[in-house]
Amino acid sequence: MKYLLLVPDGAAGHKDDTPEGKTCLQLAKTPNMDKLAKLGRCGKLKTIPEGMPCGSEIAILSVLGYNPKECFTGRGALEAPGLGVNLEKDDIAFRCNLITEENGKIKDYSAGHISNEESAELIRLIDLKLGKPNIKFYPGVSYRHLLVLKGNDFSAYLETIPPHNAIGRKIVDVLINPKHDGAEKTANLLNKMIFDSKLLLENHPLNRRRKETGKNPANMIWPWSPGKKPVMKTFQELYKLRGAAIAAVDIVFGTAIYAGLKPIKVKGATGLHDTNYEGKADAAIKALEENDFVFVHVEAPDEAGHSGDAKLKIKTIEDFDNRLLGRILEKIDLKETAIAVLPDHPTPIKIKNHTGEPVPFLIYNPKEKPDKVQEFNEFSAEKGSLGILEGDGFIRAFLG
Repeated sequence: MKYLLLVPDGAAGHKDDTPEGKTCLQLAKTPNMDKLAKLGRCGKLKTIPEGMPCGSEIAILSVLGYNPKECFTGRGALEAPGLGVNLEKDDIAFRCNLITEENGKIKDYSAGHISNEESAELIRLIDLKLGKPNIKFYPGVSYRHLLVLKGNDFSAYLETIPPHNAIGRKIVDVLINPKHDGAEKTANLLNKMIFDSKLLLENHPLNRRRKETGKNPANMIWPWSPGKKPVMKTFQELYKLRGAAIAAVDIVFGTAIYAGLKPIKVKGATGLHDTNYEGKADAAIKALEENDFVFVHVEAPDEAGHSGDAKLKIKTIEDFDNRLLGRILEKIDLKETAIAVLPDHPTPIKIKNHTGEPVPFLIYNPKEKPDKVQEFNEFSAEKGSLGILEGDGFIRAFLG
């Protein structure tokens, strides 16, 4: 049996996300997910354990059957291997956004979803001017980058706020704070780099051009979610399956690498609504020929949710269903392939941020008797035979 796990990131939401009083997932035309729901079993999965951040870094670990309370150290540490960065024992890695600051406030957590080429130029400048042998910046995808503090002179005991949780707030109110006295030096260093980055980036020719064309400038860095290298068993050790992961964002690639899944990058995979759905589908079909387990992640619905754009989110869900899932279903043998589909967390339009309630899932397995669910959304899944699962309950139900 082959196993295909598909995650439309943030596709779930709330009823008040649209004027119709329905979620985007309910309104989207999803004949392929509905077909699998009819042929399979449904339920809901609690991907965010109590007291943990409502982010993909936590949710994806849960989806894959890991306990975030045991292996999560920080988002930066999970993303590092996705960028080809091998952390040493004492290194502390931070996710480092390029953001837009305006009038002393965070205006945009993504600097207008700045392009890879533009952001790489700015991060290289930041590394040149603010980096040192023990302070290193690494370029990533769009606004998502990495900062690594090397050696044992720094502390990870810091309180940081994700920039997407601080839109419209004053910079001085959301700066990095030490959790104890030993971390004060590190917090002060990072806060100084935040303000120094504004001086370096504000009048950079690239940002001047962005402003002239009506785009948000990438005029400040924002380090958050520090952590050290996690200790995790591989997927093969846990489930005796050889696997691969297809995505566009480093949090998925990094987590996959720690889990022993082969990372597969697809040309044109952007993490946005213009991503290469067909390319990901074709890569998944090929990966299934060579692996027992394939994990495909699509970031686009989450980014639309953060933007508060219901029409765009509906389109990304429909593109996921038609251009990715539909294309896969045309090419694979459903008698020999089990398929699971679920968001990792909700990203409601009204909130423009992640929430922690359970997400709907479907599991199609040709050897299992279907339940009575007829379509796939947040509310139909509640009536599924698998109920509400936690921990590794979902992955074990999927893998049998």
